[in-house]
Amino acid sequence: MGVTAEWVSAPAVPEAGEAALMARVAAGEEAAFRLLAERHAPPLLRFADRMLRNRAEAEEVVQEVLWRLWRQAGRFDAERGRLATWLHAIAWRLCLDRLRRRGADLPLDAAAEARDAAPSPLDLASRQAEMAALAVHLAALPERQRAALTLFYHQEMEGPEAAAVLRLDLRAFWSLLRRGRAALRARMRGD
Repeated sequence: MGVTAEWVSAPAVPEAGEAALMARVAAGEEAAFRLLAERHAPPLLRFADRMLRNRAEAEEVVQEVLWRLWRQAGRFDAERGRLATWLHAIAWRLCLDRLRRRGADLPLDAAAEARDAAPSPLDLASRQAEMAALAVHLAALPERQRAALTLFYHQEMEGPEAAAVLRLDLRAFWSLLRRGRAALRARMRGD
């Protein structure tokens, strides 16, 4: 099962039905697994790709997350949080492991998702330069600040959900996010 364009056109699965689908996955039902995988693979891939800046590694991370979803579906507890939070937390830890094994932080490719309707060549060049600068400065931040900014702004997670992914209490998450924004602003002003 590859993480390719086939994941992009996934049918919507109502969030309320995800707990029931997880129960079906725990019972070994492949159709329920496929529905959940089709829904969650695209945002997981975007997150992993931003964190790792390596599409092949990001796809491997998503495959591992989906494998764990299949194998550990019975451990999911809808009372403790959303499925997206649980899956992003797994992806976060896998990305962190890979980054630490590399021994270096690579820049995020924030420009990868810049989608303007039909910008002029001058606008496009200007936007690409801004996004490249942002990616460089974002990559220079500590991993936790980068992850907080990515989850909150790029993945559009609510604060409590992003805090759960990073295993922080909400107050600590807001503090981390505030420090990350301040550090990013300071780095951008230095250019």
